[in-house]
Amino acid sequence: MEKCYLGIDVGSVSTNLVLLSENDEVLESIYLRTEGKPIATVQKALNILQQRLPSNYRIKGVGSTGSARYLTNVVVGGDCVKNEITAHAVAALHINPQVRTVIEIGGQDSKIIILQDGIVTDFAMNTVCAAGTGSFLDQQANRLNIPIQDLGEIALQSTSPVRIAGRCAVFAESDMIHKQQMGYSIPDIVYGLCQALVRNYLNNLGKGKDINSPIIFQGGVAANKGMKKAFEEALKTEVIVPKYYNVMGALGVALIAKEVVVKKGYTNFYGFNICNYDYKTKSFNCNGCPNICKIVEITVEKEVLGRWGDRCGKWSQSIKRFDKLA
Repeated sequence: MEKCYLGIDVGSVSTNLVLLSENDEVLESIYLRTEGKPIATVQKALNILQQRLPSNYRIKGVGSTGSARYLTNVVVGGDCVKNEITAHAVAALHINPQVRTVIEIGGQDSKIIILQDGIVTDFAMNTVCAAGTGSFLDQQANRLNIPIQDLGEIALQSTSPVRIAGRCAVFAESDMIHKQQMGYSIPDIVYGLCQALVRNYLNNLGKGKDINSPIIFQGGVAANKGMKKAFEEALKTEVIVPKYYNVMGALGVALIAKEVVVKKGYTNFYGFNICNYDYKTKSFNCNGCPNICKIVEITVEKEVLGRWGDRCGKWSQSIKRFDKLA
């Protein structure tokens, strides 16, 4: 029986799964829209994975990352929980051990990770502004009536890109509309937008940082060839887009899960049976101290699986295993 390891990255826009073999080869990758339903989407993804999983493979370790990593860990019976910076850095190093810079742009946020000799030495995240993220590009593609997957190819048709104000999503959109009304071509406007978003990224996240090659570009926006070209022009060097660019967080946490499980000798994974249960979540305020933490609680069949959200550990220490799921 062959061993394999699962990484789950649940974000606000997408839920990604990567299944690795014992030799760290990607056996399966799944990319789904989260659509505001992280638990249901994880269950759907696991159902898909169960159908694809070769009969001679067994999942021996599971890790979770992303904004819903704690929730996912409790639901699936995870072996490790890691933040996105760590997961993406591990994945990038797996692709290229010499990587010095990771550019990651997802649906709702963006990150830059600086590495030296395989160690993260600096990073920055932007989680409060839509400019430059996948959701903003989705919105603009929809407004222009262009399929999002074609946006990059159209950008590459530009011969004289126009300068777009990219520091704010609202201003960028109004500037694009203005340029359209003046008669500029769609390719020149789209590539001008790509250049604007790259300027915004480098001025915000990259400011004061040593951005050195090799550079790996990951996250859903890496599919946009116009963004890749704009980064290469701005940085005057090659930017690498890996094969599994859109599921790199899941890839990284699968690698970490393997390492954790090999050390402890067993997995906490409940198995695919979790797809058949109905999970409930609710929140409440803890009045035990002036912090008044908002606590999240998850239950299945009226059994409390876990709570988190506190600063002191009073509630998060109550996470337990529900053996009936296994």
